[in-house]
Amino acid sequence: MAEREVDRSVSQTVKAQLALRDQILSGSLRPGERISELQAVETTGASRTPVRMALVRLEEEGLLEAIPSGGFMVKAFSERDISDSIELRGTLEGLAARFAAERGVSARELEPLKECSAAIDELLRQVPISVDAFSSYVTLNARFHALLTELSRSPPLIRQIDRASALPFASPSGFVMAQSALPEAQQILIIGQEHHRVVIDAIENREGARAEAIMREHARLAVRNLRLALRNRTHLDLLPALALIKTATDQG
Repeated sequence: MAEREVDRSVSQTVKAQLALRDQILSGSLRPGERISELQAVETTGASRTPVRMALVRLEEEGLLEAIPSGGFMVKAFSERDISDSIELRGTLEGLAARFAAERGVSARELEPLKECSAAIDELLRQVPISVDAFSSYVTLNARFHALLTELSRSPPLIRQIDRASALPFASPSGFVMAQSALPEAQQILIIGQEHHRVVIDAIENREGARAEAIMREHARLAVRNLRLALRNRTHLDLLPALALIKTATDQG
């Protein structure tokens, strides 16, 4: 009975966390807006203890900031904050690629990565790429990065990559949907897919330094997407969370 209660509490915490995160990233909660426990209980339908834990977890993720007088506030982020988070993820993914290359990966282990890359190739044959195709790309790209990380065979590194990817806007596809409305979109995806091919080749040929370098460069493509998205805020419907990011102009 006690175990069932613990499982139920954890499940409620996760549901509350996901619901509140969605409210923040969808723009329903604005930067600087205060969230109280009671308000979160009402909007999520969870009880107070799971909601309290969910709010703490979102603070740990960096989406909320605790207020000394009680409650939490939705955080705003600088462009530099996001760039640093993406750079951190790229550094860790580069290390994962180097481990995979240096430790050796069998043809059978590499096959799912190649299949994922081939599926992305199929999407990119569309001209122009539809919004639905961009959505499919997000799923495939996340799978590619997850498969690559697993090839490192390093549980401590995998945990750190998961933590880095959970930082606000730092995931591999964080700005893809906002990018979908831009004229440069297809070219950026083509460059990213070429990075995917190169890292597969580097791992296959056990070229650790090359594999590491390309994944670090690949993350910098996400920084380029960030800058494009911030310069073209006319499509906030595709990524409302852009409203959480303050540019140098906003801060000036």
